[in-house]
Amino acid sequence: MPSGGKRCFGEGDPLYEHYHDTEWGYPVTDEHGIYERLCLEAFQAGLSWRTVLHKREAFRDAFAGFDPGRVAHYTRRDVARLMDDAGIIRNRAKIEAAIGNARALLELHEGDGTLAALVWSFAPPRNRVPRSHAQVPATTPQSEALSKTLRKLGFRFVGPTTAYAMMQAIGVVNDHLAECPVRAAVEQERIAALADMDQSR
Repeated sequence: MPSGGKRCFGEGDPLYEHYHDTEWGYPVTDEHGIYERLCLEAFQAGLSWRTVLHKREAFRDAFAGFDPGRVAHYTRRDVARLMDDAGIIRNRAKIEAAIGNARALLELHEGDGTLAALVWSFAPPRNRVPRSHAQVPATTPQSEALSKTLRKLGFRFVGPTTAYAMMQAIGVVNDHLAECPVRAAVEQERIAALADMDQSR
């Protein structure tokens, strides 16, 4: 991590520090990556992100590396298997939502759409610079609109708060605090990703 300033979160937990320094807020524009974040943010609902982060590799093993093409074909037997997997968060509704969301993603592809293009289309016109955690919202008008659109497309466990957490995680917004040492690098990559997304439309 660049010197100076203080991390927004994660201090004292090496895995959490690494996530903050190298991943959170950096742009993700591939389908597998966005699907994974969508699933993990849904599993996190009501729990600590630290808990999910420490179970992430187990989730990847359980959900075929978050390959939506494979997860979409999971059956009741797979749901039972996952409910017996102590390495993940065993919530039947969230497990079934992850499978259903893989199927919704494939249906989106059949209509020549992508989850990346959809999610990034809800980037706000301006990105504020929060100076404290109190200035970081739980939802925004954009996350509410994204949530509504995803639900119409058949996605589940995608409320406005979950949608906004995903937007933060994949760089659609940059909520690193003003004094955070990685904020500038994240913002530079976010601007480049937005330009690339605009060119591909």
